[in-house]
Amino acid sequence: MSATAPSRPRSRKATDWWRWSGRIYLVLLLLFTALPMFWMVLTSIKTQFAAMQYPPQWWPAEPTLENYTKLLDPRNSVGHEFLLYFWNSLKVSVLTTILGVFVAVPAAYAFSRFRFPGRTFLFFSVLLRNMFPAVVFLMPLFILMRWLGLVGSHGSLVLTYLTFGLPLSIWLLKGFFDNIPIQLEQAARIDGATRFQAFLLIVMPLSTPGIIATSIFSFIGAWNEYVYALTFLNNKDRLTLPVGIQRYFTEFATDWPGLMAATFLMSVPVVVLFLVLQKYFVKALTEGAVKH
Repeated sequence: MSATAPSRPRSRKATDWWRWSGRIYLVLLLLFTALPMFWMVLTSIKTQFAAMQYPPQWWPAEPTLENYTKLLDPRNSVGHEFLLYFWNSLKVSVLTTILGVFVAVPAAYAFSRFRFPGRTFLFFSVLLRNMFPAVVFLMPLFILMRWLGLVGSHGSLVLTYLTFGLPLSIWLLKGFFDNIPIQLEQAARIDGATRFQAFLLIVMPLSTPGIIATSIFSFIGAWNEYVYALTFLNNKDRLTLPVGIQRYFTEFATDWPGLMAATFLMSVPVVVLFLVLQKYFVKALTEGAVKH
């Protein structure tokens, strides 16, 4: 009489609690970041009366685009001021980004490729600036800009923002240059290219994602800055957007729908920049962080 083999219990796939915890965390993080933006957009399409109702309405009964048309119409005073502030912010941010990349690229390349006395000390000295809060340098930079005669001009903001963005830009680009094999430049020089030609034709195309990522950081930092713009600019026609939109706050009332509409339009350039250059940004973060 043959004995029956004992049946094996069915194996159950173990639940990956770490993966599910990560998913739940990402959902909560998405809600934390998306809900304020969603509420901002909803408030911007409300009337002033609907925005002040209590309890608040999630969806307005009579949505309107009047706040946006008012901001984008240069024929009225509100639209003229908003578009002027928008242009001022765009000009300062673009100039800061261009000059920052123009200075950071050769500086990072020098730290990556050349060996000279005090190189390590000088490199970490560049990062020393980012160890302190920005407000610590407010008065020294104001005195310096007043001595240079730049207070009240956009040039004072561009120079100030360069002091903020250059340390991080140099750090990011140096890590990216370190991952480009030096043998490529050596091969180009053997073929008759100068060091500058090898840098321009070999290193620059390969470092494009890193330069784009650095430009994004520099642009966002200049676009969102408030304290220095408030301190250095004393002419209403030269204000940037972060300072200009505070004019929606008055002594007796606040135009919340207009403020939310202006804030949403202010966030559009940054969102578009990320959407267009996202693949370069991700590539820079992954390639610049891994040593080949």
